[in-house]
Amino acid sequence: MIENKISVIIDKTIYEVFEFSTNPHNTLLWVSSISEEVADEYPPKIDTKYRNRGGNDNWNEYKVVDFQKDKVFILSDLEENYFVKYTYSKLNNYKTEMEYFEWMTDGELSNPFTKDVLKNLKKVMEG
Repeated sequence: MIENKISVIIDKTIYEVFEFSTNPHNTLLWVSSISEEVADEYPPKIDTKYRNRGGNDNWNEYKVVDFQKDKVFILSDLEENYFVKYTYSKLNNYKTEMEYFEWMTDGELSNPFTKDVLKNLKKVMEG
């Protein structure tokens, strides 16, 4: 698989969903494979670096390549081979759709997100 697209509807404002899902301190609350995530600045902007790791000491590094508040958040690995794009759509004042789209320019996705990851985000935010 070279690309993966999934989405979720969350009963929160677009502002709340955007702020929560782009904040590196919240990532481990909804992505079970990540035990720690840090960014070199927050709120992020173009070229902000994010680093995360799972159960081992190996850090993965990404940079912000597009940032449009309450609309779009795109990260790439430092080689610009792997990309992940979060797109936010306001459905009404208290309901937001977040689409998660990840892709590789060369090779296969090694650990693509599943719908369960986004269901967990919904559960954490609405709970």
